[in-house]
Amino acid sequence: MCGITGYKRFDGNYVNIEALKEMGNSISHRGPDSEGIWCNLDVGFAHKRLSVIDLSDDASQPMISSCKRYVICYNGEIYNYKDIKLELLSLGYKFKTNSDTEVILVAWKHWGEECLLKFNGMFSFALYDNLKSNLHLCRDRYGIKPLYYFYDKKNFIFGSEIKSIIVNNLYKSSLDFEAILEYFTFQNLFTNKTFFKNIQIISPGSHVILNEKGRLIENIWWDFNFQEPEKRLNKEEYLEELQLLFEQAVKRQLISDVPVGSYLSGGIDSASITAIASKNITDLRTFTVGFDLFSASGLELNFDERKASEHMSYLYGTEHYEMILKSGDMVKCMPKLSWHVEEPRVGQSYPNYYAAKLVSKFDKVVLAGTGGDELFGGYPWRYHRAVENDNFDDYIDKYYQHWHRLIPNKYIKNIFSPIWDEVSHVWTRDIFYDVFKNRNKQLQKSNDYVNHSLYFESKTFLHGLLMIEDKLSMAHGLETRVPFLDNDLVDFAMHLPVDMKIGNFKKNIKLNENDYGPKSENYYKISKDGKLILRELFSKYVPEKFTKKQKQGFSGPDASWFRGESIDYVKEKLFNPKALIFNILHKNNVQNLVYEHLNGQNNRRLLIWSLLYFEEFLSNYFND
Repeated sequence: MCGITGYKRFDGNYVNIEALKEMGNSISHRGPDSEGIWCNLDVGFAHKRLSVIDLSDDASQPMISSCKRYVICYNGEIYNYKDIKLELLSLGYKFKTNSDTEVILVAWKHWGEECLLKFNGMFSFALYDNLKSNLHLCRDRYGIKPLYYFYDKKNFIFGSEIKSIIVNNLYKSSLDFEAILEYFTFQNLFTNKTFFKNIQIISPGSHVILNEKGRLIENIWWDFNFQEPEKRLNKEEYLEELQLLFEQAVKRQLISDVPVGSYLSGGIDSASITAIASKNITDLRTFTVGFDLFSASGLELNFDERKASEHMSYLYGTEHYEMILKSGDMVKCMPKLSWHVEEPRVGQSYPNYYAAKLVSKFDKVVLAGTGGDELFGGYPWRYHRAVENDNFDDYIDKYYQHWHRLIPNKYIKNIFSPIWDEVSHVWTRDIFYDVFKNRNKQLQKSNDYVNHSLYFESKTFLHGLLMIEDKLSMAHGLETRVPFLDNDLVDFAMHLPVDMKIGNFKKNIKLNENDYGPKSENYYKISKDGKLILRELFSKYVPEKFTKKQKQGFSGPDASWFRGESIDYVKEKLFNPKALIFNILHKNNVQNLVYEHLNGQNNRRLLIWSLLYFEEFLSNYFND
């Protein structure tokens, strides 16, 4: 796991080595073990290495192929690289290292772009073809590893993080107001935009080619495809295959030349991963972050899952560590958190920051349960909103309304009035609709609509979670692995019948995203649901009382803290007339919404978090 960056010039000038070094240094936290630079006149790469597989200097990067044609700058892990290596050895190729980096180089030489379909892992890489003068940028299927770029026809700059682009003086920083409007609708970005104008993220499952003439070409080499199976198996057959694939996925991701730990929340996903990992790793270390609930409201008392984690640690015999977060911990980490996360994504992410910090004191690699909910219907209240529809547009209208996580459309114009002339043309429904641009619009059954919603969740919400996980783990020089996003397990999940995931999914159960307490609380009063087949399988690894628990996100009791222990911080940041956010957002209209929370009229914890984050972001990156 590493940090990569570089640039190519088309303005007749050569790459500046000092600029390249500064770009690498800006993301040195991603790879504290070693560094490398490669430069060839008008193109150059910088690499920061976190050594996990083949710790020798032979595996250092940037790495040049034995034929000297290709140079790679790579971030990630290919878990099946040994299998691919054996195939290439049988074809007559030779290897100098035991690294997966060299396997990618040789695989590219033999199969070209088709090799991407063989890789089971997480990755983003830049590969330069010295013969054709082409630059290739590739990103894994699911978007686990980020990769950004800026291109103005004169210079092309890329990097694992945005900060490696903006430190190059060939880029002039400015805000993308359209992206900010998009975020304050969805608490996420569904387009490839970022908060930095003209800096884009490469789509998951994409391969971007910059040819010798400066033409940019994007190929989508993989995409999610949720659909009902052509031939349905019986439940026992599905359970048997799921168990095989799940255990295989966890074991695959244990490959490492450094110790591997595991997150262990009170949920069944991380517990089941830990159950398998603990059978393969002696003295496995596990990690939990809990919350001080002294000032929390009654409905928020479920947020601390330490007791469940401690019980499961006892069952699996792990070496267990935990941290307790208090309201002031959010305040302490916000400047650093916003600097590392850069463009914000879903949810209040400061608990993830502290979780990664805890793990990094002991291990370089940690397993996480991310992906299980999106693949197996772990958020059933979302899908139930739009399963009975007149047509596809009717489905979009219903589902789109659900995803107004921060500011509903009726408030948008007033909130964004200071810059309305620059964003009035943005229609967030069109942004929402475009997520489905390559999907079948002729849907008939409820199952079809649920599968489309699973597609949407995986393309957007899961991507947001993965982005946060990458930024905050790498902030501490930590590699996070996600066994649920094993290729074979994902393929199985995409073709699993919907009723194996969600029961009674035709019943439209309405919930408010901002309800107090866990937002699934009211849903589960009506129907125990979500991840049905996973719950049944995981009863083999986890006590029944845990497999029947309702879904709960990793979040602190911020609704109470924002009105109580953190209220001074909220007022200091959001009621300061000189706050930077009020150059973009209308002060009185924003503060009216915040007052609704402080007065107990509405729960606007998601909005308050996003406003606090945005203020810190502007202070970090645009406070000249």
